[in-house]
Amino acid sequence: MADTAHSQAPTGAFYRARIASLLAIAPLGIWTALHLWDNLSAFGGAQPWEQAVTGARHPLNQAILVVVVLLPLVLHTIWGIVRLASSRPNNVRYGNYDNLKYLLQRLSAVGLLGFIGAHLWLAWAQPRFVEGRPEPFAEISHEMAHHTPTLVVYILGILAVSYHLANGIQTFAMGQGVVASAGALKRLDWVVYLAFVLLLAMGWGSVFALWRAG
Repeated sequence: MADTAHSQAPTGAFYRARIASLLAIAPLGIWTALHLWDNLSAFGGAQPWEQAVTGARHPLNQAILVVVVLLPLVLHTIWGIVRLASSRPNNVRYGNYDNLKYLLQRLSAVGLLGFIGAHLWLAWAQPRFVEGRPEPFAEISHEMAHHTPTLVVYILGILAVSYHLANGIQTFAMGQGVVASAGALKRLDWVVYLAFVLLLAMGWGSVFALWRAG
């Protein structure tokens, strides 16, 4: 009986890891990339940005956002916190490239806990449910231009998002069995690098456009 319970525990952990990895890419990763792309409309000014990012939408859209984005985000966050509490980096003993990526992935996750929580509250929940309107372009652009801590937090937060998501592509592909051979893993590295650069360019480009408009 004990052997059965012991064998079920690793199996359960294996499937939880695969589900968490899947949620990180679809829908969270896809939505994040689209969100960064939409924010590039800040180069066009207030009207295009508000229409693409915070424009008034049917309540059903907000419900879909909660189910498709926020619920998977909560589940992935809980899984990540459990992983952080149960695993420790061994970079001192094994200072190789893969261990460095593992450490950076964990550090970026810690930073994202604070950044995403603050961003969801200040940019989405508080304006809509406390102030009764979406966040205006003039407000966020003014903060970017005249409140240095906000600018720095967004710069670092987008860096963490870009790295965590790009590196998550590799974790997903390996965990789901998409790649297995050494050659496929090397080719996947270039996909990860490209994804990181594109995500970072979109995110920092949006921050620059908002800062310039402020």
